[in-house]
Amino acid sequence: MWKETENQLTRTLTFKNFREAFTFMTEVAFIAESLNHHPSWSNTFNKVSFTLSTHDAGDKVTQKDRDLAAAIDQTASRYGV
Repeated sequence: MWKETENQLTRTLTFKNFREAFTFMTEVAFIAESLNHHPSWSNTFNKVSFTLSTHDAGDKVTQKDRDLAAAIDQTASRYGV
């Protein structure tokens, strides 16, 4: 579940292994590019962590962030995450 605190949406997802996490990240990269809204994220082995906020809106959560979060969730669901 996404957590909204301090004008940011955050979430960490855990995958089966590094390959699955990296494949997921590649899919999300294409989605983010198509939405022209890019996440702050990190990857450590099988975990992918996100921080979403809209820089152009003064680093606040906007509909762009909610749309990207929904797309991330939809993509993650295909991995059983």
